[in-house]
Amino acid sequence: MSIRISVSRRCKDQSTLEQRLACLADAGPQAITDRLNEIESEWSAGRMTKAMIGVLILTGLVLTAFFSAWWLILPALGGLFLLQYVFTRMSWLGATFREMGFRSGAEIDQEKFALKALRGDFRNLPTVMEIENKEDISRLEGEGGIALDPEEAKPDTKEVVKEAIEAAKS
Repeated sequence: MSIRISVSRRCKDQSTLEQRLACLADAGPQAITDRLNEIESEWSAGRMTKAMIGVLILTGLVLTAFFSAWWLILPALGGLFLLQYVFTRMSWLGATFREMGFRSGAEIDQEKFALKALRGDFRNLPTVMEIENKEDISRLEGEGGIALDPEEAKPDTKEVVKEAIEAAKS
């Protein structure tokens, strides 16, 4: 157990994502699984922002109920942070958490999917480049269907990449 922890710490101390991933890939599948388990409990800057806003609102309401109406400043401040976050997708509070070392949700997801790809989780998923079952194609041709040359049936790589990028944007 202590060897796994030291591998995880050593890899976690790497400065870039690529270095961390290379370190974990060298350490083996168990190190990757351990890191994925760590990532599952990691809080993002956005999650911390939302939690802090909730704490401000609830604390302000409780203090207002028991002490003074002046404590309504806290829920108002929480509401201000929330509105700013909704309209800009980044808030002053979120930037503060980023400076404290919390990563964005996108950065966490990027590492998670890269680790899963390294581990081989997506190995058996079909890709756009795979050609349909040749038996089905020949049976279709035998029944009078359209005959396709497998090379002509391959999609243009550049077009596939453009479509994937567009799909990721929306």
